[in-house]
Amino acid sequence: MKKTTLSRRHFLQVSSLTTGGMLLGLSLFNNDVKADTPEATAAALNMYIKIGSDNSIVLLAPNPEIGQGVKTTLPVIVAEELCVDWQKVIVEFSPVENRYGRQTAGGSGSVRGRFTELRTAGAAAKEMLIAAAAQTWNVSAAECTAENGEVLHKASGKKLTYGNLAAKAATMEVPTKPILKNTKNFTYIGKRIKDVDALKIATGQPLFGIDTRRKGMLFAMIARSPAYGKTLVSVNDEATLKIEGVKQVVKLKNSVAVLATSTWAAKKGRDALVIEWKANEKLENSAEHFAAFRELLNKTDVKPNRNDGDIEAAKKMATQILDVTYEIPTLSHGQMEPLNFFANVQDGKVDLFGPTQVPAQLKSNVAKELGIPEQNITVGSPRQGGGFGRKLMADNGLEAALVSAAAKCPVQVQWTREDDMQNDFYRPAEMYRFIAALSADKLLAWHQSGVGIGRGIRGDSYVAGIIENYRSDGHGLTSNTPTGWWRAPGANTLAFVAESFMDEVCIALKKDPIAYRLELFDKAKQSATARLGYDVDKYKSVINLVAKISNWGTKKEGVYRGMATWFSFGSYAAQVIDIALVNGKPKILKVYCAVNCGRVVNLSGAENQVQGAIVDGICHAMYPKVTFVNGAVVETNFYTYPLLRINDAPLDIEVKFVESEEAPTGLGEPGLPPIAPALASAIYAATGKRIRKMPFIEQLR
Repeated sequence: MKKTTLSRRHFLQVSSLTTGGMLLGLSLFNNDVKADTPEATAAALNMYIKIGSDNSIVLLAPNPEIGQGVKTTLPVIVAEELCVDWQKVIVEFSPVENRYGRQTAGGSGSVRGRFTELRTAGAAAKEMLIAAAAQTWNVSAAECTAENGEVLHKASGKKLTYGNLAAKAATMEVPTKPILKNTKNFTYIGKRIKDVDALKIATGQPLFGIDTRRKGMLFAMIARSPAYGKTLVSVNDEATLKIEGVKQVVKLKNSVAVLATSTWAAKKGRDALVIEWKANEKLENSAEHFAAFRELLNKTDVKPNRNDGDIEAAKKMATQILDVTYEIPTLSHGQMEPLNFFANVQDGKVDLFGPTQVPAQLKSNVAKELGIPEQNITVGSPRQGGGFGRKLMADNGLEAALVSAAAKCPVQVQWTREDDMQNDFYRPAEMYRFIAALSADKLLAWHQSGVGIGRGIRGDSYVAGIIENYRSDGHGLTSNTPTGWWRAPGANTLAFVAESFMDEVCIALKKDPIAYRLELFDKAKQSATARLGYDVDKYKSVINLVAKISNWGTKKEGVYRGMATWFSFGSYAAQVIDIALVNGKPKILKVYCAVNCGRVVNLSGAENQVQGAIVDGICHAMYPKVTFVNGAVVETNFYTYPLLRINDAPLDIEVKFVESEEAPTGLGEPGLPPIAPALASAIYAATGKRIRKMPFIEQLR
C-alpha cells in the first residue's frame, strides 16, 4: 500500500450541508487559509466531494471540459479511492477558486497534474467515513471496510451508508496519511467509462456556452477590424438602429457591438453599420512572410540553441549532404462551437459564463480591465465545443464583459464562423531547413534551423545527444498577425519536419526506419555522456509495440506504409499508417498507434483522445491553410478552409497503450505530432514524391 501525506492546511472540512451531510475538499496547491480558521469554513466552495444524508454523492470536476474527457476522468479518480458506485455519482463542474490550483485546459495537464491529489482526496474522505462508522459501532476502524458507498463491519454484519455517516464523518480528524488503494484493486481506473454527458450530447440537450439563456439578456454581435493593422475611425449606426429587435449600439476601443433581442437581429444590425477603418500599421501578406523566412534561414551569424561537436568538420567527411527546406502554413483553430460568452456587469459585480480554457486568467483580466476586485467576479464554465488552444486566449470573455459594462445589461456575445476565422490567434507559419552529413552507412551530423511568425523556433529532434555533431537554431519574424497555441504546440510542426527528414535520412542510408530508430536509441543507452531530454526505454517501448501491432516488415500488394514517432507532454507515441492509391490520390486504410502515457485512467476516453488527435493531425496536414493578403484573412469559412471529410478519414485506427504502473502523463495532444510525417512517408513510398510543404493536397495535384 502506498501512503501519501496530506497536510491539514490542504484539506478543508465543512461540518454540514443543509441536508445534514458533509463536504470535503482538497486544495491542490499551497494556499494561506488554514482549515481551523473561520476563513476556511467560509471557503466551502473549494470542494471535490459532496455527500448528502439522502445518499447523494456529487463529485466536482475542477478543469474545463473541451472534449478531452476530464469532466468524467477527474471524478473517476476520486470515486476510485472513495469506493462509491460510479453509476450513482453526480458530476458537476467546480467553481473557479484559487484553492483549486491550475484550473486550465491546456498542455495535456489536467489528469497528470491532479492524479495523486485526487486519489488522496478520495482516500482521505473514505477514511473519515470509516472512522465515523467505527465510532458509531464502538469497534476498531481496522475492522471496517468501505464498498460501493457503504461502510461494513463484516464481523457483526452491520453496515451504514455514506449518507448515514456524512454528518458524523465531518467531525472526524482529517487523516494526515490516507492510504491509497493497491493499484491491483482498482475498480474503475484503467477500465472503459462512458462520458457523463454522452446521453445529453447525443440528444442535443443544452450543455454549451452557446445555449446560455438568462433573464433580461440581449444578444450581441461585434464588428471587428477587417484586417490586422487597421483601426476604427468612425461609425454610423443610423440604419442599424432602425432594424427591428436592435436595442443598442456600443462602441468599444477598436470594435462596435450591436445588441438585439436575437442573434439574427444583431447580425442584421451589424451588417447595416457604416464603418470607416484606416491602416495605421503595415498590412502584411503571407507571401512576404515566407520570403522573409528564406532570408533568415540563410543567415550564418545566429547563436545556436544547441551546438554539439563540429558540424562543419563532419560535412567535410561526408559522402553525401542532404539539404532540404520544409514549409508550414498558418492555421486557424476551427473549433466546432463558434466563440461566445455571457456577461452581466452590474453593481460592482461581474457574472461570467462561457467557453474558456483559462477561467482564472479571464477573471484576472476582467478585474484589471474593469477595476472590479476578483472576489466580486464569478466565472462559470459550460462544456465546450472544442478549444485546441484557441481558448487559452481569454479575449472572448473579456470582450463580453466590456460590452455588458458599457450597455449596462446582461449580454451574450455570439461570434459567427467568419468572426472566428478572421479573429483568431493562429498557429504561426514556419519554415525549416535541415542539413545532414552522411557517410555510406552513418549519420555524421544533423543541423536544423527554423523560423516562425512571432517567436523564435526552439526544440530539438531526439537525435540531439545521440549523434556527435548536432546543431539547432531558431529565428523569429516580427508580425502584427496574432499567434497563439495550437494543439500540441511546437511538437505539431517540429515532429513533421524532423521525422520527415529522418525518413529522408533512412532512405539515403538504405535503413529500415524502425530498425534505424531503435539503433539510435540503443546507441544513446550505451553512451555515458549523452544529454537527452527524454526516456530512451519509453521511446523504444512505443516503437517496438507499434512494430508488433502493425506486423512491420510484412508487405501487402497495393499498400504503402509510413511511420513516425514523437515525444511530447511527458508521453511517447509511435504510428504506422497504411495507404493505397485511388485514382492517383492517397486513401488512408489504417493507422496503428502505440502510446506510453503512464497509467491510463479511462481506457475508452484515452482511445478517443488518441484517435481524435490522429484524425485532427491528418486533417490539418492535408487540407487547410490561412493566407493573409493586405492584413486580411482570405479563408473566411470552411468552404475555403477545407477540413477532413468522413470519406477521407482512416477506415480504422488501432490504439494500444504500453502497460505502466507510473502516474499518468499527457494524452490530449501526443497522438497528433507523429501522424503528419508518417503520412508524408507513406505518400513517398507510394508515389516517390517527397512532401515538404503543407497542406499536402496542394502538392498532390
